This record gives sequence, structure tokens and C-alpha cells, in this order.
Amino acid sequence: MSNLNNRVTCPHSYFNTVKVMSVFTPTSEQDQSIKKTFWRYTLPAIAAMLVNGLYQIVDGIFIGHYIGFEGLAAINMAWPVIYFMVGFGIMVGMGSGSLLSIQRGKGDLSTAPTILTSSMIVMLLLSAASTIIILLTSTYLLQAQGGVGTTLQMGQDYIEVFTWGTIATVLAAALPFLIRNDENPNLATILMALGAVLNIVLDYLFIGILDMGLTGAAIATITAQITICLIGLGYFLSNYSNIKWPVKFTLFNLSFSRQILLLGSSSLFMYLYTSFVFALHNRLFMDYGSSITVGAFAIVGYLMVLYYFVAEGVAEGLQPPVSYYYGAEQHENICKMLKLSVKVTFIAGISWTLLLNLFPELMVGLFNSEDPLLISTAIDGIRMHLFAMPLDGFIALASVYFMATNQGKKALIVACSNMLIQLPFLFILPRFIGVDGVWLAMPLSNITLCLVVMPLVYFDMKQRQIKGNPTITIQQAATA
Repeated sequence: MSNLNNRVTCPHSYFNTVKVMSVFTPTSEQDQSIKKTFWRYTLPAIAAMLVNGLYQIVDGIFIGHYIGFEGLAAINMAWPVIYFMVGFGIMVGMGSGSLLSIQRGKGDLSTAPTILTSSMIVMLLLSAASTIIILLTSTYLLQAQGGVGTTLQMGQDYIEVFTWGTIATVLAAALPFLIRNDENPNLATILMALGAVLNIVLDYLFIGILDMGLTGAAIATITAQITICLIGLGYFLSNYSNIKWPVKFTLFNLSFSRQILLLGSSSLFMYLYTSFVFALHNRLFMDYGSSITVGAFAIVGYLMVLYYFVAEGVAEGLQPPVSYYYGAEQHENICKMLKLSVKVTFIAGISWTLLLNLFPELMVGLFNSEDPLLISTAIDGIRMHLFAMPLDGFIALASVYFMATNQGKKALIVACSNMLIQLPFLFILPRFIGVDGVWLAMPLSNITLCLVVMPLVYFDMKQRQIKGNPTITIQQAATA
């Protein structure tokens, strides 16, 4: 980091410029400011992701208790198709949010309106493409996962509602990212909390009272997403937004659109990876098990997603300040932010893994407490499928870190590798140990991938330490 005047400017006006010592210690004002910045962004992001996770989890709780394992299996087969749409929104939201923060770090505020409108146009085009693709392929995608009979029909009912609400799904996924990068992380969290509460109320109405099954669950989610879209778009058109709309500006910029897609492409591949791997797991569980096994996998997935959204929230909280520091060439701040993020990600993952293994019956009982075979299968799944869960959080963090530092290609490689590396495990292990091999494929592949990703992140961070303080030698950085 440049030590000009021994001052460091933290992102955004609500952080004061502070004096720092030339040698940083754990109690220095610099570290306190970094921690304050980290928690300022991370806590709302974690809360927002957990709230967002309630959309899926609440659906699972109502379906598990009111419909049973067939409903859980159906929604677990439908979600890989829905992730396809959500992934587009996350890609544009993360990409445009990163670009906004990078430009702000460079002191360029004039391009913000064009970045925002360009991202909206891209989302409209992607939504139209999603509608066409899902209309043509949704039934085939459900059947490819082993969907038959009642399970297939329930899955079709769920997806049909989302097909006609694609634009709401895409926009609702992207807008909280844009609002957070517009220096308003608390509003982004409140907006998602409002949508989650509305979804819970409507789930109870449509599933519990009106007995509308998975169609009711889908209508409840789409209604909540439309609410988020209306409020989010209204925010950017109001005086509360930090984006100031000039009388004349460029509505669409092809160069910005390409950069948005490149920066966010790793996030899209993470969601495509989730869709593909979930779908492949569903198929293999049907081949080596039954609908009960897929229902148990749905419960294990709901429990895993609670941690995954914490890890993703840490990653998303990391992104705005790190993108700013990158634009401002404050490399040592990037390193400090990354170290803190990794620490929180692993502590959260280890804690949740221990809790799940200590109280598995209680956790599974949230979704179904009456089917002993479903419960025992889900408990076995927790023990085999989730023991390396913290590493999955680190991989997601690494991908977002590279994206935030304008290393879109490297972020994309990590995301693609996360998808591809599971394939040999999924194809080989079940042939030898049956259904247990399906459960074990993900944790073993995460361990393998981390052997590559951890050194990649480590050496990137050491290079930044050298850039931040040119007096440090490569050998000193390696031992820091």
C-alpha cells in the first residue's frame, strides 16, 4: 500500500479517513477500520442470504409436513431448473455491482447510470431467453432426473408458475446486489426480509389452508419476488439512491455489458454447477435408491444451504470493499479483508457441521417428524454428505475474491472446476459402493479441489502484500 501521508481512505463517505502507523498491528486504527468495513458489509449480506434461503427452506418445511417425501423429491427436481433463472440474476447483479464499486474506487461516478441501465437490459434479454428454454425443456429435465408419476406432475406444476414469472425471478436475484453496491446494504437486507416474510405467510395460506400443493408454493415465491422488484426499482428512481440520473446519458453500453457478464460469469457457473450437480444427484439417487432417498437429499440440501448462504454472504460482503480497494490500489487492505473472510467462513462451517452431527434428529425433524425411513436416510446423508462442508464455502469465497479483484477468468476457472471435478467421483463411486458413493462424491471432490484453490489464493495474496509494501521481499511475504 502506498504510505503517502500515512493515510488510508476507507470506502465510502461514512468511513472517516484515519491515520495509521507505518507498521500495522492487530490493535491499530487501520485494522479496526478494516474490521468495521468487513462487518458493515458482511453482516447485512449474511442476513440477506439467510433471508433469501428462507424462500427454499420454508417451502421445504411446508411441503415436508403437508405433502411428504414425494413433494420434497418433486421440488428438489424442480430447483435445478429454477436455479437456471436465478443464476442469470446473480451473474448480472454480482457483475454490475462489482463494476459499480470498481468505478467508484477509481473516483468515476458518472458511469453509474449507464452501468445500471445496461444491466437491466441484459436481464430483460436473459429473462426472455430463459422463458423460451424452460418452456421447451422443463419436462425433459425433470424426466432426466428420474421424475415419474406424481413426482413428475408436482415438479411440472411448480416450474410452470416460474416460467411465466421469469423476469421477477431474475430481477429479484440481482436487485439486492445492486442496492448493496449503491452503499445501502441495510436496505438490501430489509428488502429481502420483507420478501421472505411475505413468502412464509403466503406458503401457509396456499399450502396449509388452500391445499394448493407445489403450485401454491411457487405462487407464494413469485409474489414475494415481484414485491422485491417493485420496491427495488422504485429505490433506484428515488432520491434515496446514490446514483444521480442526468438529463442525458447512454442507455446501453456494450463494453460495460461485456464486463458485467465477464465479472459475474463465475457466479453464473456456480449456480449452473449447483443445478447440474443437484440434478445428477437426483438421478443417481433414483437409480441407486428411491424417491425416499431423493426426499432425504432435499432435507440434507436445505440444512446445507443454511451454511452455504452464510459463506456466500461473507463472499458477497467481501466483494464491494475489495473491489473498491482494488480500484484504489490498496493491496494490503485487500489482504486483510481476505484473511478475515476466510477465518469467518471456516469458523461458521465447522460450527454448523458439528451442530448437525450432534443433533441430527432435531434438524431433520424440522422438515418431517413422521416418516422413520425418511428420517434415518436423511441422518445418514448428513454424516456422509456434509463432513467437508466448510471447504465448499471456501471455494465459493475464492471465486468471488478473484471476481472482486477483476480476475474474471480466474474466478471462472474456479467455478467451472468446482462443477467438473465432481463428475468422476459421481460416476465412479456409486458403481462400487452404491448409494453411499453418491453421498460421498461432493465432500471428496471439495477436498481435492481445495488442494489446488488454496495455493492459488495464497500466492495471489502474497503478491498483493509485495505490491502494497514494495520493501517486502518475496521470501518475507511467503513467511508473513
